[in-house]
Amino acid sequence: MNINPILNVDSYKTSHYLQYPPGAEVVSSYVESRGGDYPYTVFFGLQMFLQEYLARPVTQADIGEAEELLAAHGVPFNRAGWQLILDRHGGHLPLEIAAVAEGTRLPVSNVMLQVQNTDPELPWLTSYVETALLRALWYPTTVASRSRACREIIARAMTRTSDSLEGLEFKLHDFGARGASSAETAAIGAAAHLLNFLGTDTVGGIVALRRYYGADMPGFSIPAAEHSTITCWGRERELDAYRNMLDRFAGEGKTVAVVSDSYDLFAAIDQLWGSALRERVIDSGGTLVVRPDSGEPAQIVCQAVEGLMARFGASINQKGFRVLPDCVRVIQGDGVSPRQIEHILDVMEARGLSADNIAFGMGGELLQAVNRDTQRFAMKASAIRIDGRWQDVYKDPATDAGKRSKRGRLALIEAAGEYSTIREEDLGERRNLLRPVYRDGELLNVETFDTIRARLNDQA
Repeated sequence: MNINPILNVDSYKTSHYLQYPPGAEVVSSYVESRGGDYPYTVFFGLQMFLQEYLARPVTQADIGEAEELLAAHGVPFNRAGWQLILDRHGGHLPLEIAAVAEGTRLPVSNVMLQVQNTDPELPWLTSYVETALLRALWYPTTVASRSRACREIIARAMTRTSDSLEGLEFKLHDFGARGASSAETAAIGAAAHLLNFLGTDTVGGIVALRRYYGADMPGFSIPAAEHSTITCWGRERELDAYRNMLDRFAGEGKTVAVVSDSYDLFAAIDQLWGSALRERVIDSGGTLVVRPDSGEPAQIVCQAVEGLMARFGASINQKGFRVLPDCVRVIQGDGVSPRQIEHILDVMEARGLSADNIAFGMGGELLQAVNRDTQRFAMKASAIRIDGRWQDVYKDPATDAGKRSKRGRLALIEAAGEYSTIREEDLGERRNLLRPVYRDGELLNVETFDTIRARLNDQA
């Protein structure tokens, strides 16, 4: 969304320039995850925000629009401050942002980003960007963290029930585009998911990664049926609909997915895929992926896998679990969540079925069923310079110790695989993992998606 940068804010922020103490020059603030569903976050998405929003300078027209709108809205407008930004800084925000490298798997309660104003006449600017900056961070980082948690759940199941982790990258497919709140949301979330997996149906994520991270082709999909392309043939021609899918898309090394419960899943497995089309599936040289889309997920998946085994056979792997032949697999895309994935895999394991037999598709639970409190994200001021002297800024509410904020200018360090947040003045010779990424309109440390993905995988 092309929005005036001055108006990309919460209304109450517009009055804050009048609330700082006399002599205020610089405000330093930080972002952290205070905990939540996962004990770590996968930091991601800042580079998109910097290129799309902070690289765009404020214009005279923006100032005029903001002045008119905010006056009618009933809140103050710092006309002099924004005019100074335009006249002195060419419209670029005089800020310095330092952040941990994207793709870092960072334990919660650590600083991941620090920002401060670089013009001492504009101390209010640091907090002014909180609305846009925090939103730009919490969402992709939370999606990347949830996707990573799913990868770890699946990897653990494969370690127990599969001979190797081959194919792990395609075990969770992004089905979330239609369930996201906007096209931008879908694109950002899908890009975050692709840090962990290679499968997606959200094309916007591919576009975002090519545009903002120099990606070539970071994700893949396959031809797949939906209910309408099966049911439009009519129930009496269900076999023809399936045969058409094979005729159009099956072949050596190819994969095609077909939703198969428009009428009767088990009749489709037993009589159509497993009987009338059995030799066609086997001889194709590719893989048919059967998709259930209703019923209790764990039971339906197991029954579908076992039904296919009854018709196509199965082998016993080195771990002692049953595996379908390569020509056929199952994907579950209905009602999928991290907890449901773990439950399905546990039930499969109890029935002697390898995780090799299944892949998952996740929609709203991946891209939409998260919020800022999923990982309890916050941006807080931690230091202020007044008349040349720094002093700590913090909150310590007696009613909730979990909201106690950090004090001072901060640094992030790592030793023996352990991360710690310390005061910047205590850094000494140690390396600060918060790297400058933006200063006064210039983007610093721009990285490719391949680099970020490799960084995350190297931490596994």
